[in-house]
Amino acid sequence: MEEDIFTTRTKELSADELNKLEEQNKRLVPEFKANKLEIDAQRHWDLFYKRNETRFFKDRHWTTREFQELLAEECTGERRTLLEVGCGVGNLVFPLLEEQLKDQTSEQGFYFYACDFSPRAVDFVRTNPLYDTKHITAFQCDITTQQVHEHIEAASLDVCTMIFVLSAIHPDRFVDVVKNLWQLLKPGGLVLFRDYGLYDMAQLRFKPGHKISENFYMRQDGTRSYYFAQEELAEIFNHNGFDVLDNNYVHRRTLNLKEGIDVPRIFLQAKFRKRSDS
Repeated sequence: MEEDIFTTRTKELSADELNKLEEQNKRLVPEFKANKLEIDAQRHWDLFYKRNETRFFKDRHWTTREFQELLAEECTGERRTLLEVGCGVGNLVFPLLEEQLKDQTSEQGFYFYACDFSPRAVDFVRTNPLYDTKHITAFQCDITTQQVHEHIEAASLDVCTMIFVLSAIHPDRFVDVVKNLWQLLKPGGLVLFRDYGLYDMAQLRFKPGHKISENFYMRQDGTRSYYFAQEELAEIFNHNGFDVLDNNYVHRRTLNLKEGIDVPRIFLQAKFRKRSDS
């Protein structure tokens, strides 16, 4: 694994890469099928977790390295609160909770909320041996709707995490999601974000027949993926009550010449703070 490169510059495409994008435009996902994918989005994610259970994603032990805000703080007299949006089977919250419990810093750490679109994913979270409502509450909801407000009070959260989540949502609903996060966070509260960046290897590999709309694609299993431009993401949050603290492409390259492995990835990593005067 080579060292990550952080940059605000958009990847420059080669002639071959430009050709791949042009080929994708020759056959788009038909409108009726795109609409059906939206209607069946929850079912596709439920099937994903039925097939993969808790085996697909690795625990995200890297998050405290990238986001120092997830580390336990000195006791301030009030426990902090964190919502993981799109928690899956708990690959982010459980490593954080485990560290808190091991270091006996649960009172200085977070109370966790975890929500997911897939009821099956939430069931996996609730059956985890670490699940205890003294420390964590998991629930199913569609974050593009008002459902989340049935579980969490307005202006009560210190941190929201969105790790490879917004990309699975239809671009028409991005603003709805960001407005919901704004309502949930305290003034000065943070959104910690990581997702797929524009011209990531996975985007360039899609064949004709998989593109739904600009930078939005259908995978083989019916789930969808969006690839974010840095300026576009900043604009969405800035126009909906957030200051941009950090917003960079992350170029990650896994290289093993002996085994012939060369996997270049592009992610977008950002931090946004709720404006107190919004």
